[in-house]
Amino acid sequence: MNVSHSTQPKLLSQLNERAVLRVLQTNGPSSRAEVTRLAGVTRPTVSKAVSSLLKSGFLEEFDAPENNRGRPAKLLRLGGATSQVVGLVIDSPVCRIVTAGLDGSLRSDVYREFKTPETYDELIAIITDQIETLSSARDLRTLGVGVSMPGLYDYKEGCSILSPNVPLTNGHCLGRDLSQRLNMEVTVLQESDALCLAERHFGLASRMTDFAMLDASTGIGLGILNDGRLLKGSCGLAGELGHLPMVRDGIQCGCGRTGCLETLASDTAFTRRVSQKQSRDLTFTQIAERVAAGKLCVAEELEQVLEHLVFALVTTINLFNPQTLFVHSRMFDLDDRLLERLIRQTESRALQPSFRQCRIQRARGSKREGAVAGIIEYLTHSRVSPLAPVGV
Repeated sequence: MNVSHSTQPKLLSQLNERAVLRVLQTNGPSSRAEVTRLAGVTRPTVSKAVSSLLKSGFLEEFDAPENNRGRPAKLLRLGGATSQVVGLVIDSPVCRIVTAGLDGSLRSDVYREFKTPETYDELIAIITDQIETLSSARDLRTLGVGVSMPGLYDYKEGCSILSPNVPLTNGHCLGRDLSQRLNMEVTVLQESDALCLAERHFGLASRMTDFAMLDASTGIGLGILNDGRLLKGSCGLAGELGHLPMVRDGIQCGCGRTGCLETLASDTAFTRRVSQKQSRDLTFTQIAERVAAGKLCVAEELEQVLEHLVFALVTTINLFNPQTLFVHSRMFDLDDRLLERLIRQTESRALQPSFRQCRIQRARGSKREGAVAGIIEYLTHSRVSPLAPVGV
């Protein structure tokens, strides 16, 4: 690809800024001299890149703790004291908002939750108000927003195609609309992809480049990280295991069909089974509280859901041969031995060569963390112009 001479200086500056950010992401707070050495560029180059990043709020400079060797040195760190990023989880029945520094550290004192509204316009209005309030109340520069989005999300068009559990987003481009309302960068990740990034940045997959993430919470979704890259399909629709047809004339699914896997094998499916048996509508949290207090036994319902969840694991292992398969579900909170039984039953039904090479673990990351990781990756990677060659 030919790059015009007018764009070359800008591209070079962006590459240098990205190099500085990578050093600090990998090594933590560092002096300018350390950044220069680790980035492998000249001191003036680092100085120019650091100046730009300080101005934009991506970096902060602070005094290192005093030592016996004279005046304390100045250190650089990723923005956090004067700037923030926002993580937004679109879900049902509630949506959630968190904030973090550019280093990914979630702020424990900031957590907003609101009931998912009936209309898309209401959703946009509530999110805009919440984020603007967070920015002004804390006098922090908001660098961008990461969104975890359920359902079928078209990455090419940037729009939701079909969200069985949050249908008000169907046909809308939430990232574009929020960006225009907030006048800031917004990036959207399908929720299974968000969980992959959460596990890589905050969970057990920090050094992994090959793993699968099975989300069995609100519905059933699958995220695949292969050779360090998210597997999205031709336009981002890969991984929709939840809508495999399982039972003829089964329960109505939000996709419009009946008997889909996610109506049988998710936290939502489990909650529905328990509610039906108790003849009253219960939330998962209410069920968990009653189980913990010894007031409710859900062993039968867990086993019914487990049978179908095993199918999802077996399908993932046989098709994708991952080194590690993470499972995201709150059902594990109800029974300490549930994961062990899940692994044992999966072993009995999966292809043995594939199973033996796969480690099954409970996911530790959350969709909130995935949304934060998504905007951090977007912001740091976007320091390089789209004109840059592939692989830079």
